[in-house]
Amino acid sequence: MDYSLQSRITGRPIYHDSELLQEIHLVKGNNERLVMEMNTGYHDAAEVRAYLKCITTQEIDASVTVSLPFYTDYGKHITFGKHIFINNNVLFVDLGGITIDDHVLIGPRASLITVNHLENPADRRGLFVKPVHIKRNAWIGAGATILPGVTVGENAIVAANATVTKDVPDNMIVAGTPAKVMRQIKLEKSSGNKSRR
Repeated sequence: MDYSLQSRITGRPIYHDSELLQEIHLVKGNNERLVMEMNTGYHDAAEVRAYLKCITTQEIDASVTVSLPFYTDYGKHITFGKHIFINNNVLFVDLGGITIDDHVLIGPRASLITVNHLENPADRRGLFVKPVHIKRNAWIGAGATILPGVTVGENAIVAANATVTKDVPDNMIVAGTPAKVMRQIKLEKSSGNKSRR
């Protein structure tokens, strides 16, 4: 992640006529080219990870699986852990920073959004960003939307088509628009043959 840029944009407005926004759009344009190349034609898992390395400028662990098409508008503010599965047609609007911890599952058509436009109509084309963090072993359901500033807790489940506007506690299931806590997940030992590392 480009922490120098991150420190300049987090928690402050980015106005539409600022040099900073022009800098962001230059990076965004290059990222769009890479994303289009990645999503065109067939690429095996290793080739997808190679594209993601170019897009994010970070090493991508061999245990990470991202199904295509995958969309990101900025690209350089995504951090992937290990043993992650991302289904197809997922969108990361990542200028504000998206962190995906180990063992996270993200369903098809989910959207993780870190950018808002400014409320004042005269400045509406400007931006305000807040990071999104998906913690270890969380599951984001198909079509769910995670909005700026949200942390989804460890082991939590976000139901399909939910819109998450505030933090999700660890070990909870949330659903609806706006998402609300439905119940706590009962933690049990795995019934599978292999323990997770």
